[in-house]
Amino acid sequence: MASSDVMPSAKSPATITVVGLAMLNIVAVLSLGAPPTEAEYGLSAAFFYLFAAVFFLIPVSLVAAELTTAWPEKGGVFRWAGEAFGARWGFLAIFLLIAQVTIWFPLVLTFAAISLAYTGPQAPVDEKLSGNQLYVLLSVLAVYWLATAIAARGVAAFTRIAKWGGIVGTIIPAAALITLGFAYLISGGTPQIRLDWDDAIPDLSSLSNLALAASIFLFYSGMEMNAVHVQDVKNPDRGYPLAILIAALGTAVILILGTLTIAFVVPRNETGSTQSLLITYIDVFNWFGLSWATPILACALAIGVLAGIVTWVAGPSTALHAVAKAGYLPPFYQAANKNGMPLRIMLVQAFAVSAVAVVFVFMPSVEAAFQILSQLAGLLYLVVYLIMFASAIYLRYRQPDRPRPYRVPGGLVGIWIIGGAGFVASALALASSLVPPSQIGIGSPALYLGLLVGLAALIITAPLLLFARREPHWRDPGSEVALFAAEARGDRSGDTPTPRHRRAEADAEADAADE
Repeated sequence: MASSDVMPSAKSPATITVVGLAMLNIVAVLSLGAPPTEAEYGLSAAFFYLFAAVFFLIPVSLVAAELTTAWPEKGGVFRWAGEAFGARWGFLAIFLLIAQVTIWFPLVLTFAAISLAYTGPQAPVDEKLSGNQLYVLLSVLAVYWLATAIAARGVAAFTRIAKWGGIVGTIIPAAALITLGFAYLISGGTPQIRLDWDDAIPDLSSLSNLALAASIFLFYSGMEMNAVHVQDVKNPDRGYPLAILIAALGTAVILILGTLTIAFVVPRNETGSTQSLLITYIDVFNWFGLSWATPILACALAIGVLAGIVTWVAGPSTALHAVAKAGYLPPFYQAANKNGMPLRIMLVQAFAVSAVAVVFVFMPSVEAAFQILSQLAGLLYLVVYLIMFASAIYLRYRQPDRPRPYRVPGGLVGIWIIGGAGFVASALALASSLVPPSQIGIGSPALYLGLLVGLAALIITAPLLLFARREPHWRDPGSEVALFAAEARGDRSGDTPTPRHRRAEADAEADAADE
């Protein structure tokens, strides 16, 4: 998610090292829910991870750094898109970001539910429980509402929970997975895939393979979140790109090695399932006589997910709260509790997450539900990235004199190459996400495509209708969201006032004339 409510430090001394910023980005992006989905590809998974890192991850990071430092005002992608194309596009971008996160919550919580299932004493029973749709649904709801309750208590409460979550729930399990997995292979364990480097180049002629591979772009999303720290690095023109390069390589290496570990240990026909990560742990722990460690790792994974959910419940809600106070949502959504948290927005989102989670009950399987929701979340996030890349390029022309403490190197040619590469890669990934994957049973391909496109169209239409019906009195006089440059100049191009707004403006002018 784009940083939307954090202000970058104003030319302060360097407080973050290059390696430190790289680690922040790795923790922000990395999720162990990714490798099971891509283990189906075996050695060729490395190709997709590296391709996405070069043409998506790095462009996202560099472009977001320029936009964040040029427009440090609150709003994030709302600010960037609004400055480039008008408030309507800004509101659409932030709404799609919130919608994507809402859909993403059940996905990552499914992973947590499966992790919790493997904390029992009997592996066969645990595996059966992890595939039970009702169990998954109830676990998703329980953990999400718990995370909402924690986040509602304010920054101090949820930062305590999140502080060690990334290390305990992601870094340590990832290190254990990779170390034990390769130790299994070196010590004589039989690999479940052919170790033939000819298989490292995937079959790009298969559209269904591309559809499943497109989910890698969502696994890499979120790198823009830490672009706010670009001015906290010494010599940001050199230090920030270096930190991004280290983070991109580090994230890609961990994902590649973690995916290959699952491919080595789990039979190919069982990869792709959300259970395959836990099955990998079970198999390697049993191999080394450490079966007692499986529940511990399962708990650690669940803790990591809870910590991440708490943070992401607070962040997007706070961003939308700022946008609401700027006049884009009714006053009902502008209230905050005694801890300064937008409780009403958080509750509305919690009910929306609960409704999305119910989809698991009606899909043919947990895996099918996981796949279609993952594709929908990825599709929405990719639309946001398309808007972000287009905004960065267009703003170089629309506001060329705007101070940019960090610039994508290479002038106009550089922004076209970096931003253009990200835009084209995002567009290709979006298109391929519409192709039903053959690896997972989803029922009718027509039903899959119709459901995916229909839901996306509904979600995209909703903010446009809401934007058209906004009222002038919705804006809170105390809003900290500044007007867009065009609005400050009195230029409303791209945001044609509705009849309601014209009448309100006419009444205001008449009142001023009377006075």
